Amino acid sequence: MLTILRQIAVTGIKTERTPPAAHDEHAVTRLQSEILRTLGRALTIRQVDAGSCNGCELEIHALANPYYNIEGIGIRFVASPRHADLLLVTGPVSKHMAIALKRTYDATPDPKLVVAVGDCGCTGGIFGESYATLGRVANVIPVDVAIPGCPPTPTALLQGILAAITAPAPRDQEIDRESPAD
Repeated sequence: MLTILRQIAVTGIKTERTPPAAHDEHAVTRLQSEILRTLGRALTIRQVDAGSCNGCELEIHALANPYYNIEGIGIRFVASPRHADLLLVTGPVSKHMAIALKRTYDATPDPKLVVAVGDCGCTGGIFGESYATLGRVANVIPVDVAIPGCPPTPTALLQGILAAITAPAPRDQEIDRESPAD
């Protein structure tokens, strides 16, 4: 034990310095005011897995890490659709999840936004429409923004969420696919 403590004292700290704080307060303030203007309150998201392979969910979870820090701009995930402003739906809608997805949509208070995530949520992906699936999310509930990709990157997810907030456009708006080099 003393040997290890001695080695730590001799070696010292070998980590990188903390990066300087970003000066994005103006952008965050502008985004928060846009959210308040659009919804009248802070944005809350209910994520619904309608039958995905969980690839999109892994990327959605990455939004909460310190790099993307979605909660730092005032957007958070909730457990109940009754507290949500935006539904983030992944996967092709399986026939067993269709009723649950409709009920979740109906339980979400107005004004509500729906974002379809991934190729499966946007087009049905490799599953399409079959004996087990109804295909894309728009076949079951109205969709405001579609985020393609298999799975889409966290940056593309954030762009899609922000597109839904800042410009509630006609249903089925699709954002540009992010290049794989990013």
